[in-house]
Amino acid sequence: MSSSAYEQIAYAVESGVATVTLNLPEARNGYTRRMADELAAALRVADADERVRVVVLTGAGKDFCVGADLSAGDGKGKGFTQEVDAATAAQVEAGTYQEPAGLVTRVLYALNKPVIAAVRGAAVGVGSTLLLPVDFRLAAHDAKFGFPFTRRGIVPEGASTWFLPRLVGLGRAMDWLVSGRIVPATEALAAGLVTSLHEPDEVLAAAYALARELASTTAPVSVAVTRQLVYRMAWADSPEEVHRLDSRLVFDTVRGEDAKEGVRSFFERREPRFLGRVPGDLPRYLPWAADADER
Repeated sequence: MSSSAYEQIAYAVESGVATVTLNLPEARNGYTRRMADELAAALRVADADERVRVVVLTGAGKDFCVGADLSAGDGKGKGFTQEVDAATAAQVEAGTYQEPAGLVTRVLYALNKPVIAAVRGAAVGVGSTLLLPVDFRLAAHDAKFGFPFTRRGIVPEGASTWFLPRLVGLGRAMDWLVSGRIVPATEALAAGLVTSLHEPDEVLAAAYALARELASTTAPVSVAVTRQLVYRMAWADSPEEVHRLDSRLVFDTVRGEDAKEGVRSFFERREPRFLGRVPGDLPRYLPWAADADER
């Protein structure tokens, strides 16, 4: 999908940073199926673009995302619960249907580039679940989070029951998911959901500052492999599988050009100029490499 084809998001690349913006401020960035498709497409573009080192995810206006757009149909949420077409029903029956939040969180999870979210105002429902596979969540003091699915008679989406306990612990995740209550920014910070808090008009600038730091000081291949090692291996049954994989990765990378440049730049007291690129220079033997074709 070309950048001109986006209607509900905006996509731009500058100085190695791709900015993906939920762009329906008049609707407080209410989430739609089209927005989901566009977000997934833009993130895939960023991941495949070797110029892109970091992705910044944000929302236009005063809110990140107020959740699913409930205004379809009669304006009272009828569109949210309306019957689906035969093709979708067949996908559900076959087990191949992907709900809209998970469409994006699956892509975020498998991404090779680090993602920084800049969050203002409401980040509720899918506005919260979208943030769970993000690496750094910078929030404004006025931000509020919530997983109100039980209060709408539905269940959590986007594999949030997998992601959230790993971020904030089982007990707190159970509290937030079962109660569906609103979580203020200070509680989100204390729980580990949020990386740092900022003034509302400074949170995006803080995200870009972090993005520039990552882009100028870290090796793209090292970052990509490390991100996926954490996501894929942190909850393995034992460390043995990780030992086998990272032993080979360490053996290869310490003999690579990026490692030589990392050492040179350290002794020369300058920023490194890493030559490795993502995805082109990722090790071919990574066990999750085949997943790229599935997203």
